Amino acid sequence: MIRSIGIALLVGGTAGLGGAAAVPAGAATGDLAADLDAILKDGRLTGATVDAVVRDAGTGRSLYDRNGAGPVMPASNNKLQTSSAAFDILGTGYRFRTAVLVKGRNLYLRGTGDTTMRAAEYDRLAAAVAARGIKKVGGDLVADDTWFDAKRTPDGWDPTDLQYAYAGQTSALTISPNDTFDAGSVKVSVAPGAAGAPVKVGLSPATGVVKIDNRATTGPAGSASTLAVNRANGGNTIVVTGSLPAGAPAAEVLRTVENPTLYAADVFRRALKAHGVRVSGATERGRTPAGAKQVAARTSMPLSKLAVPFLKLSNNVIAETLVKAVGRKAAGKGTWAAGLPAIRTDLKKLGVDTSQVAMTDGSGLNRSNRTTSRQLSTLLRSVQKRPWFPSWYAALPIAGRTDPLVGGTLAARMGGTAAAGNVHAKTGTLTGVSALSGYVTDPDGRKLVFSVVLNGYSGPAPKDIEDKIAVRLAGGASATALRAPAGTARTGGGNLEPTWVDGLRP
Repeated sequence: MIRSIGIALLVGGTAGLGGAAAVPAGAATGDLAADLDAILKDGRLTGATVDAVVRDAGTGRSLYDRNGAGPVMPASNNKLQTSSAAFDILGTGYRFRTAVLVKGRNLYLRGTGDTTMRAAEYDRLAAAVAARGIKKVGGDLVADDTWFDAKRTPDGWDPTDLQYAYAGQTSALTISPNDTFDAGSVKVSVAPGAAGAPVKVGLSPATGVVKIDNRATTGPAGSASTLAVNRANGGNTIVVTGSLPAGAPAAEVLRTVENPTLYAADVFRRALKAHGVRVSGATERGRTPAGAKQVAARTSMPLSKLAVPFLKLSNNVIAETLVKAVGRKAAGKGTWAAGLPAIRTDLKKLGVDTSQVAMTDGSGLNRSNRTTSRQLSTLLRSVQKRPWFPSWYAALPIAGRTDPLVGGTLAARMGGTAAAGNVHAKTGTLTGVSALSGYVTDPDGRKLVFSVVLNGYSGPAPKDIEDKIAVRLAGGASATALRAPAGTARTGGGNLEPTWVDGLRP
């Protein structure tokens, strides 16, 4: 937790910690400061910490600054910092590699953190092994995840989050159940049976590492669904309870898996069997010995492409995997303890005042992260000079674009306004935290960077306030009527990024 943070001044004047900065003459179009002040007078922000900064993306000149040096929890705006450092340190062409090797009687499956490995990728690896003429492994299948350490989640994550896919465990050897790469999770499908009978439960991909305790029943047609799917921390038994009405469509939900290394190895072992390769021994974790011979391998898409599902969908597991990959590249250690300082060093090279930044994870799920809107705006300006900027910019969510891999977490926001297709920005949402930071082009063709971070409000995340600011910057009327996006409340009333929401609940 940050105890004190110095105040860095922006060109063009700053605000005191409660009001908007004086806007330099000619810096804003119309009454920008008055319009933004009016938007931020919303009663829902009474008592909240409001950080808002707008700057000319080219000159860096301050056009608006309200408490821009105040420390705030950034939520998923943390990913702006993680992703920029990953592009800088790893490079746009960086790829993760998964290999199968043989030595003695054992077969080794070695990973480096590829979150894009799905059952189909493990099946192709198994087919490649069989194509080499290997039909029997007399020893063990050894799962080698030693490229990273064995610590699975950052310190400080809320234990009540850990069964949900947005808080999946990080491993150098993992598997995703879907095409959006929610690595370390399994898909649980629940379908009704006949009224009064147990519901039908399935897992995808099929695995024996996860056990199902099915206590749920099929209710009368038209009855309310009370279905619940839960995994207790520390174990791999998923308990299904409640009722699903007869005739209802199947429900699907993702649940994280304890020790994703053995989960991935189990899926691979099943694929080997399907391709006629029998493993006589056990499946266990271990290290690939020197001199092992490679018999199959697969490389991921490059970072420039992986950044799309990462940033568009605010994928936390990819974020944490990149922290460890950065640590491995910068310091030879695939750990948070190595990766986070390397990110911090890179941020300093980008002109960020790191005395005002505390990163305790890569994703922003940790509530002890801190930064300021000014430092986020500095980062947004600085990365424009990097050769990888076009790929990074394209990977940000785009307002009002309904394709999930274009609009991302902004797909349902600002449609039909001056901001639609214009605003490229990263969202952030946790309980009591809402953020939007990115780029917008004003009516005169001038690119702006902006950062709005709201902490400590009451009630649902006031996304419509952020949207009104972005629309105003894009040239829309300051009074543009925008509704808050549909609530994304999780059990307990917490707010989440829209792509993190559990789709099972009725």
